[in-house]
Amino acid sequence: MSISLSRFLAILMKEFIQMRRDRMSFALMITIPIVQMLLFGFAINSDPRHLPTLLEIHESGPFTRRFLATMETSTYFDIQGTVANATQSDHILKSGDAAFVVTIPQNFERDIIRGDKPALLVAADASDPATSEAATAALTVLAQNSINALAIGPLAYLASQPDAFSVISHQRYNPAGRTSYNVVPGLLAVILSVTMVMITAIAIVRESERGTMETLLATPVRAPEVMLGKIMPYVLVGYVQTCVFFMLAFWVFEVPFVGSVWPFLLGLNLFMLVNLALGFLFSTLAKNQMQALQMSSFYMLPSILLSGFMFPFTAMPDWAQIIGAAIPTTHFMRIIRDVMLKGAGLVDIIPDLRSLVIILAIVTTLAMLRYKSTLD
Repeated sequence: MSISLSRFLAILMKEFIQMRRDRMSFALMITIPIVQMLLFGFAINSDPRHLPTLLEIHESGPFTRRFLATMETSTYFDIQGTVANATQSDHILKSGDAAFVVTIPQNFERDIIRGDKPALLVAADASDPATSEAATAALTVLAQNSINALAIGPLAYLASQPDAFSVISHQRYNPAGRTSYNVVPGLLAVILSVTMVMITAIAIVRESERGTMETLLATPVRAPEVMLGKIMPYVLVGYVQTCVFFMLAFWVFEVPFVGSVWPFLLGLNLFMLVNLALGFLFSTLAKNQMQALQMSSFYMLPSILLSGFMFPFTAMPDWAQIIGAAIPTTHFMRIIRDVMLKGAGLVDIIPDLRSLVIILAIVTTLAMLRYKSTLD
């Protein structure tokens, strides 16, 4: 069987012409690898640094001053301020404003000199166990370096005592340090994002390809009515997925649900509406199902990598955190983790609920404007 060079070149030229006409698909094919390289190269960091930390200080001797200076110059901790007592530190850890509260107890320096081996107390948000364990280990080294720096003259003997103190870490919200406590709640946000955005976008574009959308456009139905009618059936799909998720989370992975169900349901409904509106927006931009799938895949990449699902959010550079804050998955992931693991109430999740409402308003407005321009 012979191959004709002329026929081969004709088909080749036809495909290049088709690729030139389908600029959206070509742009996505070029953009997605670039975004992947940038995200994995710059934004992703499995070694968390600059973690927000608060201090509870009950003495102010030379060791305390040296220790604070060492923490400030290190790249592991970002000192946010001080707290007065354990009640205040508990509230801040629960709200997520800090990942650690380091307590220097009274007479800590005196007990080191006497050889009484005092304890440095660390309250850590262990909902992400990898972050808390690495930072606690770093804190031990920093405290020992501070002691060694002061081990001169009469205190020189302290340099030969690596166990002059101990670090007692209270792993809050995940005492056993189980990774599933962090990963499993985040999975619900990822699963809903993938299905809500992708299914909605492809389903609406499919109707356009089949011509049924033209029949719908010939009716007096308005844009908001079309949008609500198209996305609401998938809300039921989201509820089914959520029920299946919780059955597996409770029975297989034994992840607790400490908080109230009502704040979670409020966040769930907002999150599903945002993702369905995103799918509707993508459907107004895509010309075919392939483009809708590509757009959805393009959105899923930063949604998974910049939301704090796989890597600590606070360990990312500032520009990555800004992008991540504009992604709905980031806020719902915080809501579900805070409610399930920390017992957060409605007041505690208001900032993330507010962000979801703002994103929903922006996406819905863009989708309506784009849909109207499509009608024109």
